[in-house]
Amino acid sequence: MTLHRLLAAFAAAVAVLGLGATAFAKDPVYTGRFNNTAVDGHDPVAYFTVGEPVKGDNQFTYDYNGAVWKFSSAANRDAFITDPAKYAPQYGGYCAWAVSQGYTARGNPKNWTIVDDKLYLNYNDKVQQDWLKDVPGFIALANDNWPGVLEK
Repeated sequence: MTLHRLLAAFAAAVAVLGLGATAFAKDPVYTGRFNNTAVDGHDPVAYFTVGEPVKGDNQFTYDYNGAVWKFSSAANRDAFITDPAKYAPQYGGYCAWAVSQGYTARGNPKNWTIVDDKLYLNYNDKVQQDWLKDVPGFIALANDNWPGVLEK
């Protein structure tokens, strides 16, 4: 079979299975490659209450927006359940700076900022340094790009 025929067969299979472009879009919440855990298992509420990343516990979880969220306490889990938009990181936990640049990258729970009561994650220390140079400008750009970057 020629390459042309293989590609045509693949395209036909995609069409038959209904796997349009959106089937290949990124998930709305960044999770690890081999699990479905948001924020690498860190408690998103703790950023606001403790002021640092705290690992969540398997006994306090909640499924939200296609991902499993872990919490360090039942109280934090319940606070999240009451108002997930208040505690979930912006842009689904993807790197906020990357989203501002028009693409997605892993958000690292150790590289974070809270701005106007919203949690933002960045890829690493270097990217966070860049992010901190113009946080309001990067937030405006990221807001314009989100959620469209998930389709890229």
